[in-house]
Amino acid sequence: MSEYIPSTAKWVREQVELYEGSGGTQGTTLKESGLPVIIVTHRGRKSGAIRKTPLMRAVDDGKYILVASMGGAPKNPVWYYNLKADPNVEIRDETNVFDMRVREISDSNEKQRLWDIAVAAYPPYQEYQDKTDRAIPVFIAEKSS
Repeated sequence: MSEYIPSTAKWVREQVELYEGSGGTQGTTLKESGLPVIIVTHRGRKSGAIRKTPLMRAVDDGKYILVASMGGAPKNPVWYYNLKADPNVEIRDETNVFDMRVREISDSNEKQRLWDIAVAAYPPYQEYQDKTDRAIPVFIAEKSS
């Protein structure tokens, strides 16, 4: 089993620790927003280490929509590249844990449909897209068979 390396961001480390330490009964919302988050466990593409990233909970018919917004920064978050290198992830949604496989959405119609669901779940995503020149990537996570 690979080593887990916590995020360098304090709030991410604390969110993951509270979420997982409580078995998914605490830390399930983004700070004071009250909006639900999930924890995506993935493998670092360079280190091979286990990484854990809290993301906003956006769901489409039992599949999770993962938005690589990084708050509208000019570059993609590191976890984007990790998922491109290894699409096998674990998603914790409160007390439920699922083995899933992700794929980046390239079809413009499918991406727009999923984007609209994600923005409805977390409206700031649209602000993030408006302030960056990059097209924010969207993944769909489906249960592994």
